Amino acid sequence: MALEAQPNRIKAMQSDFEQSPFVKIVNQNLKGDKLIWLVALSLSVISILVVYSATGTLAYRRLQGNTEYYLFKHGILIALSIFLIWICHQVDYRYYSRISRIALLVSVPLLLLSWKFGVTINEASRWITIPLINQSFQPSDLAKLALIANIAAMLAKRQYELHDFKTSIQPVLIWTGVICALIGLSNFSNAVLLFLTCMMLIYIGRIPTNYLILMFLVGATSIMMALYVGERFGTARSRIEQFTNPEEIHFQAQQSYIAIATGGLLGKGPGNSDQKNFLPHPYSDFIYAIILEEYGLLGGLLVLGLYVLLLYRGMVVMLGSKLAFGGLLSVGLSFSIVMQALLNMCVAVGLVPITGIPLPMVSMGGTSLLFTGMAIGIILSVSRGEIDENVPLGNDTTGTQNLVKS
Repeated sequence: MALEAQPNRIKAMQSDFEQSPFVKIVNQNLKGDKLIWLVALSLSVISILVVYSATGTLAYRRLQGNTEYYLFKHGILIALSIFLIWICHQVDYRYYSRISRIALLVSVPLLLLSWKFGVTINEASRWITIPLINQSFQPSDLAKLALIANIAAMLAKRQYELHDFKTSIQPVLIWTGVICALIGLSNFSNAVLLFLTCMMLIYIGRIPTNYLILMFLVGATSIMMALYVGERFGTARSRIEQFTNPEEIHFQAQQSYIAIATGGLLGKGPGNSDQKNFLPHPYSDFIYAIILEEYGLLGGLLVLGLYVLLLYRGMVVMLGSKLAFGGLLSVGLSFSIVMQALLNMCVAVGLVPITGIPLPMVSMGGTSLLFTGMAIGIILSVSRGEIDENVPLGNDTTGTQNLVKS
């Protein structure tokens, strides 16, 4: 009798848990894939802890040791990014198909403006200062989000016309080449990451192989021309030369290796990093080295596992999407975020040359945090499904299952 009553008791406890006020609030407000929500919130908490520790030296130099200034500033940006996740996940994802073309058209002049007249930081003009609020804005973050969404929309609407070069392939080629080239004028690594994401999208979108080769040639040529014409050619060449020369280790890389080596398995503990006093940009480009130093190998694996989980759930959302646009949008944004995270980690451990790529949802920053929040919110919107009956399906009648089977 006791054994027979055990399953009923478990069911009763589960029912009581589901009826609790906290669970009701979570289910009502945090809709969509719960594991993606877990990843976003976990990375946000990690970000606040590590950035607070890593900005100690910066606060001492600029603000007479007032570390709380950067804590509150970063905390506000984290809160805004979570709020954007919540806002974007409430919107039917099909609306983003319409918005993406407008955002793409706006991003072109903004990228040119930032290249020619933008604020120069670390020998790169990637930012525009917004009047009145005096806040810097990086147009490449807007352009990446817009291009991924627009390519997903174009491929989804033309699933039965993919062999028509003029109507289906040409727009994708033009937009990919233009946006990647404009970003490559001041940010070579970001342009390469975006191009790889676009290649992955059109491959999943069933573009014929001969057009894939053409896409690769167009994208690679445009990025290399932008690198030569732009302002980062000398920097990119010197970093590659230093990376390939084992006798000449860059100062940033050297300090990063020391941080990782002294962290060990369990780390030195929160706030106990020593290399944050020597490592340039420990709160942004090399924040993963500080994570490994303070939280050890286990902490680093936890962060890596969160990004892998995000990619996995993004793929699950793709497979569960009823429309091709939702599936392509989910996998494109997931892949973009995780590839950026992997590149940042690879830089910290010395697997690739040094770049200026932040760790998504972790590094201290402005527009990077906010646009990453928007991207995660859109993925969550896809995981919810179509929620507005007034939005027409248009030409996107192909399910994601058909994409995968093909």
